Amino acid sequence: MPERAPAIRSLAQLKGATMACRECPIGEFATQSVIGEGAAHARLMLVGEQPGDQEDLQGHPFVGPAGKLLARALEAAGIPREETFVSNAVKHFKFELRGKRRIHKSPTQREAAACLHWLEDEIRLVQPAALVALGATAARQLLGRAVPVTAERGHWHPRPDGREVLVTLHPSALLRVADAESRHAAFDAFVADLRQARRVLRG
Repeated sequence: MPERAPAIRSLAQLKGATMACRECPIGEFATQSVIGEGAAHARLMLVGEQPGDQEDLQGHPFVGPAGKLLARALEAAGIPREETFVSNAVKHFKFELRGKRRIHKSPTQREAAACLHWLEDEIRLVQPAALVALGATAARQLLGRAVPVTAERGHWHPRPDGREVLVTLHPSALLRVADAESRHAAFDAFVADLRQARRVLRG
């Protein structure tokens, strides 16, 4: 039998392990792995899909356009971002080249599944009271099943470990809304979803 890897005991150790990870093809082409950041023992953990172009280059989660929108939405929902922990279900950026641009590609189920144990390591280290799934990939990984996000957004779902998961859209979905009026309405609905998680911070 292959020798078991040592248990991950810190986020620094997780960073090193994910940097070396080649359990799926994505890690070979990414600049670096991007693990979660935030309050050491945050009561609320938000999980997106995967790092984007800016996250891959800078090595930090949610620092690109979607991250800036998420920060605005959290502020509007009354949730201090510094009291949360933000991460992604997949730890490397998957993309395709179009000229010099790197265009986001969604991870396959197999690629996301290969990363699941890293996400569970983060949850074990942070010990959040509850989680927010930002989008379908995060919801599938956190709940172990496909979740119709549009139908289930704003609803809480239990995990086997007893934690609850609030399902909502990924902020990048709001960036794709074309006209301004619809974009404002989509942002307000996103804030309303996040506002439900505010009770977690109060204990």
